[in-house]
Amino acid sequence: MDLFFDWIITTGFYNLTWENLIMFILAFFFMFLAIKKNMESYELLPIGLGIIIANLPLTGMTSFDATAGVHQSSGLFGVIFHYTLSFWNILPPIIFLGLGAITDFTPLINNPKTLLLGAAAQIGIFVSFWGASLTGYFSLQEAASIGIIGGADGPTTIFLTSNLAPDLLGITAVIAYSYMAAVAFIQPPIMKLLTTKSERNIIMKNLTPVNNKLKILFPNIAMFLIILIVPRSAPLISMFMIGNILKESNVVPRLVDAASNELINLSTIFLMITIGTQLNGPDVINIETLLILGLGLIAFAVGSGSGILLAKFMNLFLKDKINPLIGSAGVSAVPMAARISHHVGQQENPKNFLLAHAMGPNVAGVIGSAVIAGLFLSLLN
Repeated sequence: MDLFFDWIITTGFYNLTWENLIMFILAFFFMFLAIKKNMESYELLPIGLGIIIANLPLTGMTSFDATAGVHQSSGLFGVIFHYTLSFWNILPPIIFLGLGAITDFTPLINNPKTLLLGAAAQIGIFVSFWGASLTGYFSLQEAASIGIIGGADGPTTIFLTSNLAPDLLGITAVIAYSYMAAVAFIQPPIMKLLTTKSERNIIMKNLTPVNNKLKILFPNIAMFLIILIVPRSAPLISMFMIGNILKESNVVPRLVDAASNELINLSTIFLMITIGTQLNGPDVINIETLLILGLGLIAFAVGSGSGILLAKFMNLFLKDKINPLIGSAGVSAVPMAARISHHVGQQENPKNFLLAHAMGPNVAGVIGSAVIAGLFLSLLN
């Protein structure tokens, strides 16, 4: 009988906590959004699966023993987390390489003013950073990791948090991707609140073709200038621009195909599942998590609104008006935020096609959040 009870206490059922059960609900909710609603499926589905793994007790899958010579005491995802995020932090730059290989800078080159909208949308990062600092619950490093959620860029959030506040990695990454998935619910009310019907009806001029030489020159110049100004942004910015230069060169199609397909897909699988495995219920269900959730939402909302308000201000001086709706696309969530700008514009005027225009601030937002991450690393690491 004693052997039977000894066996019982070694089972996962015996060691389940109420926090684990809550995390299972969250995991299945993410999987529901991914499968039934097709919302950020490539991120939310593997994250949900990772959460399940993290909350099944006694598996050892997420453990890491740095003292073991051959790491025989370490779990699979503990090893992946240590070597690809905590120690080397290589997966986010690899994803940026793939993103660069599928990015088109044409909208940004056509209308450089939209770069300012992408920059304005990063204000939410600093609002949330100072808000987190003033709560007294978080260090400056942790506050920076929370603030970067406002950029709505999962890989950038992961990259910065891995360097500054690895204990917050799981929760900040999941919140960032959750808000990316919720763009369709968060942004439209903000867009309609801050714009008038006539502003939402503004039709922008069609984009003109861009010379291929200029499309190659632009990422080269951007890479030089940004990295010289903010050297710590190099891991993300250099990989992003390299991916784009490979694409625009039109001479290495196999490399572009590998970067934009196999490489980014493999990196996404390991990154998202591993992030999910960092969300063990007893460790993340606390007041700090609720604060991060609220501060991240504030950062995202302020970022969306700042881009819109700057577009309205610029229109006071511009002959060719900017539809303020594209300002909300300055948060990085590519390409979902640009699609939402287009969708809201079409609700007002079915002849209004804003998607291509919104991709300008959308891409600028990706660059902007990566630059701010490099700035935080320079100042706080």
